[in-house]
Amino acid sequence: MQTIRKREGFEGQRAIVLPKKILEVCGYTPPVNALYITDIGFYPRATYHYRERPNGISQNILIYCTEGKGWLEVPTGTYKVNPNEFLIIPADMPHKYGADEKSPWTIHWVHFKGIQAPYFASLLSRQYKEYVNYSPFLDERIRIFDSIARALESGYSLDNLTYSNISFAYLLASFSFPEKFALAHHTIQKDTVDLSIEYMQQHLDVSLTLEQMASAINLSVSHYSSIFRKKTGYSPVVYFNHLKIQHACQYLQFTTLRINEISSKVGIEDPYYFSRMFTKIMGISPQEYRNKKG
Repeated sequence: MQTIRKREGFEGQRAIVLPKKILEVCGYTPPVNALYITDIGFYPRATYHYRERPNGISQNILIYCTEGKGWLEVPTGTYKVNPNEFLIIPADMPHKYGADEKSPWTIHWVHFKGIQAPYFASLLSRQYKEYVNYSPFLDERIRIFDSIARALESGYSLDNLTYSNISFAYLLASFSFPEKFALAHHTIQKDTVDLSIEYMQQHLDVSLTLEQMASAINLSVSHYSSIFRKKTGYSPVVYFNHLKIQHACQYLQFTTLRINEISSKVGIEDPYYFSRMFTKIMGISPQEYRNKKG
């Protein structure tokens, strides 16, 4: 019987792939260019999960298994992955990995690059002596992961990128130095821009005017536009479009919906306009994106 294998497609999954143009910004903007995320995700009970990359990829890969089991194969050998173990794959290293058939793993995973990325990768693998290591489960580590994902799901402002990637360095430190990892809690009151972004996220399936966005948080259009651009670096309309395209990426990656159906689900009735917007933001067409991630 042929073994069933899947790259993606798991109930409850979560995945964020940063657009090519945003990654270009990350590559030359300090301090983000030191270490930055290109992809991040969560696959629960990932039955038949499997990846094979004969030539490796340009990013480093971190996978943290919290439940179930998996395996990793690199040129130096094959390694079992158990609960509360993480694996690190340096950039350009050929590899295969997958979930155990009887007890499939639940994983948090990140792809990352940056000037200091090779150092962090070697630190995680203890100078490449071990590609799979144990690290005790810590609730705070998962909270940091979720915080990073939420920030990126809120859009790609420089503030979000900087926060996410500085937090990511802290997340990596939790694996390298678990005994020194300190619990930290921060309660931050949401401002009007945060509330506006939440409003956008709740209305990704419709078309909002600038007037509607401003009215939702009881501000004039001019004042709203000014404070929004000051905090995020983008106009509200452009930011809203970025969120729509990010949501569309999820549909392209994890469903078989047609392009016009996805366009409608993100509140854009003209599929040709949607395709042009997608291509402008992501650097490739919706179909190319689907083919690339499939």
